[in-house]
Amino acid sequence: MKMEKGGADPDRCSQSSSSHSPRSRCLAPFLTKTYDLIEGSGANHIVSWNDEGSGFIVWSPVEFSQFLLPRYFKHCNFSSFIRQLNTYGFKKSASNRWEFQHEKFRKGERHLLGEITRRKCLPSVYPSFLKACERRPEAEAIDIDSLVEENKNLQKENSELQLQIAHFKALEVELLDWLSHYMGGTSSNHQGQRVCRSL
Repeated sequence: MKMEKGGADPDRCSQSSSSHSPRSRCLAPFLTKTYDLIEGSGANHIVSWNDEGSGFIVWSPVEFSQFLLPRYFKHCNFSSFIRQLNTYGFKKSASNRWEFQHEKFRKGERHLLGEITRRKCLPSVYPSFLKACERRPEAEAIDIDSLVEENKNLQKENSELQLQIAHFKALEVELLDWLSHYMGGTSSNHQGQRVCRSL
């Protein structure tokens, strides 16, 4: 029987399932691509395993969407990626960052991917973190732009303050110079008066 190029043989999958443990299954492309993305992207500042290797963290959703998703998934939709995670039972494990965990998705244990099954996501249990992330990358992009603008303004204010400080230092030097001349002149006058009186 001929197989289509690049396709999986259903019989091979069923034979593999029957010859191995009941949990053995064909690996889902989404899971393997996500695993490869974390392991092989070489961009730990964007996405990496957590310290325990029990989950992964997307440090920069904006860069993750712009550079890594198109490379592995041919799209740049962060919220769509998270929906896929949810359908496979991943859970967001931190409130202050994009960290996700699944008991069968662990660093150095790729063989466990076959035990992860896809599940239906009912609208009634639509996770709140998905709602929160719908516009998160765009919001972060706006925040970055505002931070850049604020940084420029601060640099401008700093330059103006430096000029004012230099101006005041110059005035201070002139004032001290004037005082030294004034005090020197006064001292000379007093000495002259004393000499005249002694005569």
